[in-house]
Amino acid sequence: AYGQLGQGNLTSYSSPVQVGALTDWATPSGGTFFAVSVKQDGTLWGWGENGKGQLGNGNTTDVSSPVQVGALTDWLSVAGGEYFAGAIKTDGTLWTWGDNTYGQLGQGNTTAYSSPVQVGALTTWSALALGVTFLIATKTDGTLWALGRNNEGQLGQGNLTSYSSPVQVGALTDWTTEIGAGFKQSFAVKSDGTLWSWGDGQNGALGLGNTTKYSSPVQVGALTDWDKVTANNAGALCVKTDDTLWAWGDNCSGQVGDGTITNRSSPVQIGALTNWSTVGTGQNISFSLKTDGTLWAWGDNSIHGPLGLGDTTKRSSPTQVGSL
Repeated sequence: AYGQLGQGNLTSYSSPVQVGALTDWATPSGGTFFAVSVKQDGTLWGWGENGKGQLGNGNTTDVSSPVQVGALTDWLSVAGGEYFAGAIKTDGTLWTWGDNTYGQLGQGNTTAYSSPVQVGALTTWSALALGVTFLIATKTDGTLWALGRNNEGQLGQGNLTSYSSPVQVGALTDWTTEIGAGFKQSFAVKSDGTLWSWGDGQNGALGLGNTTKYSSPVQVGALTDWDKVTANNAGALCVKTDDTLWAWGDNCSGQVGDGTITNRSSPVQIGALTNWSTVGTGQNISFSLKTDGTLWAWGDNSIHGPLGLGDTTKRSSPTQVGSL
């Protein structure tokens, strides 16, 4: 509807379509009705809905094909949230742009920006994850930081106060770059392989065996083999070091992937395979790549075919997207 598929039109597609013909894309990320990506040459691009300046190109005009953000070639990674985006440059600086209603741009104010603005002056940022209206990020020293809306404790500060500048989550220095931010939940893996969560626990979203809200990090179980994590709107997906796949949280559309539509408040293994590689999520939808390069999807597919399976049928278990 906003050109977020980058096809130069406003047509919906229920099977994968290539964005242009180039083969130099590096790190794409989807936001709410828009997309951003860094190319292998370090340039930054955006397309789709732009009402809050979330494409970072200095205006608020929607575009249905990729448009370059500025002319710089030092972008490293980028992530999209709800009407805002953030990125890290090769020099370790952190930049944000778009909607800033809750101070999620980290500028110490609530002013929207349609071009990237630097968050502070530090050059030690290593990874970031964007929630709906908040951001979490790690530094090279292993510390974890958060900013933006905090109505459910998703910033991990032990309170419900929103912050428009980065605040450290605890005092520990053992956080890895594996972090995830959902609708109102945060997740992070420590260097010892433990998994931690905090924020809104509705529908079991935090994986703690309950539906309780926590405003400080709480360990998910006692295992030390967690590897990769990503958050969806009310839950999470994880890959362990043995390449098994795990999920939990809201399961109204089968997005957990265990063949049911029952909410799960603790991690459940998805199948018995040990060949899962990376995970990604959207609103009530889940995706994963396997080590053989195949792509799998499950969850809500009822509108516009977001699972890429050529239809609009929901799936409660992983289903392969095409045969490539």
